[in-house]
Amino acid sequence: MKKINLSLILLIILLMTNSCDETPQEEKVASKYEFLVGSYTDSDQEGISLLTFNPEENLIATTVIAAGVKNPSFVISNKAQTLVFSVQETGGENGGQVSSFKFDRQNNTLELLDTKESFGNSPCYLALDPKEEFLVVGNYSGGNFSAYKISSGMLEHVQTINHEGQSIVSGRQDNPHVHSVVFHPNGNQMLVGDLGTDKIFIYDFNPTYAVPFNPASQPYIEVPPGSGPRHLAVHPDGKTVYLIHEMSAELGVYSYDAGKMARKQVAQLAGEGFIGNVGAAEVRISPDGKFVYASNRGDANDITVFAIGSDGNLTFVDRVATGGETPRNFAITKDGEYLIAGNQGSNNIILFDRDQKTGKLIKTDLSVSTNKPVYFFGLN
Repeated sequence: MKKINLSLILLIILLMTNSCDETPQEEKVASKYEFLVGSYTDSDQEGISLLTFNPEENLIATTVIAAGVKNPSFVISNKAQTLVFSVQETGGENGGQVSSFKFDRQNNTLELLDTKESFGNSPCYLALDPKEEFLVVGNYSGGNFSAYKISSGMLEHVQTINHEGQSIVSGRQDNPHVHSVVFHPNGNQMLVGDLGTDKIFIYDFNPTYAVPFNPASQPYIEVPPGSGPRHLAVHPDGKTVYLIHEMSAELGVYSYDAGKMARKQVAQLAGEGFIGNVGAAEVRISPDGKFVYASNRGDANDITVFAIGSDGNLTFVDRVATGGETPRNFAITKDGEYLIAGNQGSNNIILFDRDQKTGKLIKTDLSVSTNKPVYFFGLN
């Protein structure tokens, strides 16, 4: 009996000792989210901004980190976040401009390194190749795109490709309008959405060539006349491309197989019975590849949510108002927890909670006022 009691006593002492040594489990601290913000500018005090959202403190704010950059409507960073690239959406004898900056991530400051002409008016889209050796800028009014070799942040112009053609809507499609330039995940091709010609152009990419871009064996795919291709997103598996049809307010679904594309589905963004102006703008795929989101401007001012099936096709999930006017752009945090929507017309940014199981969005009370926000680029 004494032996049993002694064992029990030793066990109790051991448990008490472990309990005393154990440090209390820390509560999970929410991450801080940061985005580069592109905008249209009305003064020299405006330019490229940094948006910070801290869930723990329930705060969201923007700060200008590069003043004096005119109409930086599209802003991106390299993966290391040591360089930032921005368009200056203007026009002139040699088109608009594209600039590079040194990015001090610790202090969140930008130092201008280089500025080059874009060789087309109204540059509106930027893309880095997977190895980040080339920068490509799409010129909307110029109807072309230009490529630059990057060396220590400096830009060397190597190629400009001009599109030709038109489509059926007078005043909007009399000329080519390059609206997006997106590298396929395979790194071998680039897809170009052209609103003016109702086509997705397909280019082979060969970085070792003097002129790195050449038309692919299938040089383009036509979309329904009057659709107006705008932004596009490639699913992480590389098999499906989702294209905003700006003018018809639709989301087109296109298969991609070894450089060959075909239309599979066209999903409406406006709700049943909707009457008013439309203008579809942005498309984003959730980080888990299970949902796709598309914004619609005009009188709609909403974001439509679709679930992605195993075949890449879409099923409607929900439609939510963006809490402002002209939602030209929005972005999803890299962990999939939140979505931020920028309302160009009402000068505000609205935060949404995102249900990762259903894909649905829930508007929060958090918002921030900022001048004409039109693009978000997520940082780590």
